Amino acid sequence: MRKHSLTRKTKETDISVKIALDGKGTNNISTGIGFLDHMLEQLSKHSMIDIDLSAKGDLHIDYHHTTEDSALALGEAFSKSLGDRKGIFRFGQALSAMDETLSRIVVDCSNRPYLVWKVNFSKPKLGEMDTELFKEWFQAFAQTAGITLHVENLYGENNHHIVESCFKGLARALKEAITIDQKRKDEIPSTKGTL
Repeated sequence: MRKHSLTRKTKETDISVKIALDGKGTNNISTGIGFLDHMLEQLSKHSMIDIDLSAKGDLHIDYHHTTEDSALALGEAFSKSLGDRKGIFRFGQALSAMDETLSRIVVDCSNRPYLVWKVNFSKPKLGEMDTELFKEWFQAFAQTAGITLHVENLYGENNHHIVESCFKGLARALKEAITIDQKRKDEIPSTKGTL
């Protein structure tokens, strides 16, 4: 199984993460931020990646450090689980609908981190969470996961639906991208011979 465990500890956060790429989508997630937990549960469930993640952060200041650092840790575990990325399809895409909302997410597990973020919110907060933190999460995850990630909300009105469609779309795109291509399971999916 492609799996990895790690801890990331700073003066701002203390995070433990364990993932298994060839899982069933089981998860045990606790960041202290209810909405973020809900989104990471969606990511696990719909990607079929098992995720255990525990984060303790300086939530008395705000949610920024815990949000960003949880993504950095999860992305690093994801990248290490992929190893040399041999045999994967590498590319994945999803159209993700949730009620009135539709988002498009495309990934390339290229080991070249990049984020294109075309998502706008009509409110500055979702519950207690600043909506600007969602871009920070996707940016940090793309960076340490080593993926090119395009996230575009095509339309929608409800901010909760917009965010959730992005996380579910990421899950479905990752599921496709990390699946082993049985025709090329011993090959690096690049003309360069390395990712």
